[in-house]
Parts: sequence; structure tokens; C-alpha cells
Amino acid sequence: MSFWDGVWRGKSSAFESGSAASNSIELTKRHPTVSLNKQGAATGNLRVNLSWRMRSSDIGGPRGGGGGLLRHPLKLFKPEVVQAHTQGVVNVDLDIGCLYEMTDGSKGVVQPLGAFFGDLNAPPFVKLSGDDRFGAPSGETIYVNLDQRDAIKRLLVFVYIYDQTPAFDRTHAIVTLYPSNGPRIEISLDERAPQARSCAVISIENNKGEITVRREVKFVYGFQAELDRLYGWGLQWGRGYKTKIGEN
Repeated sequence: MSFWDGVWRGKSSAFESGSAASNSIELTKRHPTVSLNKQGAATGNLRVNLSWRMRSSDIGGPRGGGGGLLRHPLKLFKPEVVQAHTQGVVNVDLDIGCLYEMTDGSKGVVQPLGAFFGDLNAPPFVKLSGDDRFGAPSGETIYVNLDQRDAIKRLLVFVYIYDQTPAFDRTHAIVTLYPSNGPRIEISLDERAPQARSCAVISIENNKGEITVRREVKFVYGFQAELDRLYGWGLQWGRGYKTKIGEN
């Protein structure tokens, strides 16, 4: 998505859901959990989408310069601002991933790094669709097959910055869950953590057949191995890479 697309489309396009804006549940520190069963949404495919845009304070340059844009709106269209914003978007590559633990004790990860894309119709019943490297409106999406929920013990959806400089404080990221029924569920990564490289966003747990979504939003300064230790997954981790754009 180009800078001009972001200017003209704005927030509504980046987080378009196909339903009224009020038809959503926001998980917060005060209200961190929701039961999918109570919404009649513990079956079908659960869609988990990551999308992000640059913070408005960064469009105008250094933090605190937003007031100048209000007084001089044409400053928004100066070439040097466009270049700075475009470069910032390209350098921020947020990825979504998911740690999983099955009821049979097997564990693993679904993520772009290492090309662990999962499978929707076979264990782990979690599938990653696409790898958005530029903050496009469609973002990145993980699908969870809740028709196979009896095989799933717990999931941890996380976001991490692949390569480049940590920049969670320069992006406004939202993880949105689209259940098979009822309102969408939104979690904003709105806490400033400028040096963090990873963030545990939500946990999804199967407790005797009840599927509960819990807001986590815990930033860490390492990568998946640190999230693993934080939540006691016990996997072995090694250095991984993504294929370059254009490679098969």
C-alpha cells in the first residue's frame, strides 16, 4: 500500500470488517476475556487478522508535531514527508504467529519464519495465510478450525518484528478476531514499548469444551524463545530466516 493510499483511505479501510463499527468487542485490561461459546461461535473457522499503520504522530515527523499539521495541512503533501513515511512503512515488518499445544501433548508454532504455515484440516488445525511485509490493508491472517476444538488445548497468538529496528512505538497495530458468529473481537497493541521485538497478544484456551479468548499484550525484548519461556511451551528454538521476495 502506498503512502497516498493511506492518506485517502484512512483508518476505515485499514481495519475494514464488513460490519458496523459498533459490532465489536474490545478486549482491555479491565475486560480481558470473552467466551466464544456464549456467542455461539465455538465452531467453524476463527479468523485472526493482524493489520497496522504508522502512528499519526510519525506522519508529520517528530513526535509532538501534529499541531503543525492542523495549522498548516498542506505540509502533509511535501515530498520529504512522503519519503520519510514511505521508508518507515517499508522498514516495519510485523509478522503474526501462533504457538499451539494439542490435547495429545504435541506442541509447535505457526509463523512465516521458517515457512511453518500450518494446516487447517489436519493437526494443528491452525493455518497462516500470507506474509504481508509492507502493512497492506489486508494484513496477515491466521485461521483456526474450531470444528476440531477438542484436539486443541491452547493457542498463543503473537506478533514480532522480523529484522530491522524495533519500532512497535511507531506503529499502531490491531489484532482482530472474526468468529463464525457474533461480533468481531479487537485487541490494540497501544502500549509504548520502543525496544520490544515481540508481543504476546491473545491466548485461546479450551477449558472442558469452553473456548475462551484472553487479552495478553505482553511485550518482550527478545523473540519467540522468550515468549516460549514466559508461557512455558518448552520448544527448541534456532535461528530462522524468511525467503526473499520473489523467491519460490
